[in-house]
Amino acid sequence: MNWNKLTIPSQLEEIKALSFEKPVLIFKHSTRCSISSMSLDRLLRNWKEEDKEKVEPFFLDLIAYRNLSDQIEDFFGVPHQSPQVLLIKDGTAVYENSHFGISYPEIMSKIS
Repeated sequence: MNWNKLTIPSQLEEIKALSFEKPVLIFKHSTRCSISSMSLDRLLRNWKEEDKEKVEPFFLDLIAYRNLSDQIEDFFGVPHQSPQVLLIKDGTAVYENSHFGISYPEIMSKIS
């Protein structure tokens, strides 16, 4: 899976603009959390290369860029959790889930 790394606040405007062309997936990952690692592994095992045509994936390392998660919360109006996925479509967070609720099939069902 070729993640776009989310590292600077200006990328939030880019994500919003891109989401008008195709949905954007943001995965917030804590490298210190086993639940986060399991959720990430489940996403990676289910990802198909052709899914890149359907959704643009972004990865946020919460340990390195925790303040950026707060900015995502303010920008898209979704309270911070870890791990967490957000699906952005037409500039708005249309889906979010966290912890063991992160489900690849469910995420993909929200894209179409």
